[in-house]
Amino acid sequence: MSLRIINQWRDLPASDRGAAAALGNFDGVHLGHQAVIAAAADAARKLGAPLAVITFEPHPRRVFRPADPPFRLTTGSQQARILEGLGVERLHLLPFDFDMASMTDRQFAKDVLHEGLGIRHVAVGFDISFGAGRSGSPDTMRAYGEEFGFGVSVTPAMTMEAGVKISSSAVRDALRAGEPAQAAAILGRPFAIQGIVRRGRQLGRQLGFPTANVALEDYVAPRLGIYATRTRMADGRLLPGVSNIGKNPTVGEVEARLETHLFDFDEDIYGEVIETHLLAYLRPEVKFDGIPALVEQMALDCIEARRILGA
Repeated sequence: MSLRIINQWRDLPASDRGAAAALGNFDGVHLGHQAVIAAAADAARKLGAPLAVITFEPHPRRVFRPADPPFRLTTGSQQARILEGLGVERLHLLPFDFDMASMTDRQFAKDVLHEGLGIRHVAVGFDISFGAGRSGSPDTMRAYGEEFGFGVSVTPAMTMEAGVKISSSAVRDALRAGEPAQAAAILGRPFAIQGIVRRGRQLGRQLGFPTANVALEDYVAPRLGIYATRTRMADGRLLPGVSNIGKNPTVGEVEARLETHLFDFDEDIYGEVIETHLLAYLRPEVKFDGIPALVEQMALDCIEARRILGA
């Protein structure tokens, strides 16, 4: 069954109500989020109810802290695709604005979850907070479940073997540190940047290394530098390559972006949507003394990326 996206919580038809749902922000849909969704799936099976995810659009951080730098780990389309792969049938995107932000935790449970969505069970993480002033907690959610007649399950904190907490913040920290493997371990898959291939200055092609250029937009900015990558093309092919996330200081700085050189590839893909998976960090971005030194290093980067990728 394909994922159904529902952008409203008022006056829903009966066919869009009555799910067992996981509630949270779910940016990145990391292993901790997946555990909360698994708890909701277990309840859905027992109740014979649809499996749903309830989240917010835009992300509350965008409303409360609009000046913050970009921080997202997934686009909306990536998040939806990942959730569908986990068996989620409905994605409730609650419009988050200052009216919703001003709801008390009890109002949110009563008006949105109970009366609006008709939720039969809600699964939350151990650190859930909801309602004005972040006053709601797992304990208050349990109390509201008893009051309004829906089940509640709380998923405990998860840590990795090295004691690293599984969280979206930990993923961002790993990416900013140039540790894509650590980010992938927390996410349960490689971190990937998706976007439309833009036409750039075509300097890469002139240097013998044509690149597909994609804007970072709302993604958290990983550590600038060179990465071994695989890129999913619009037709589903997964192609090896080497990517630069940076500003091109040697040839004239630009706004930081993703530039991917796909190995043994020569096709026109301008305007297509691609998704590049960061697999290994090779080196920082540096300013070379001139073009010849840059080209020499790019060739070495390709050799190292091919070795890592087995390409």
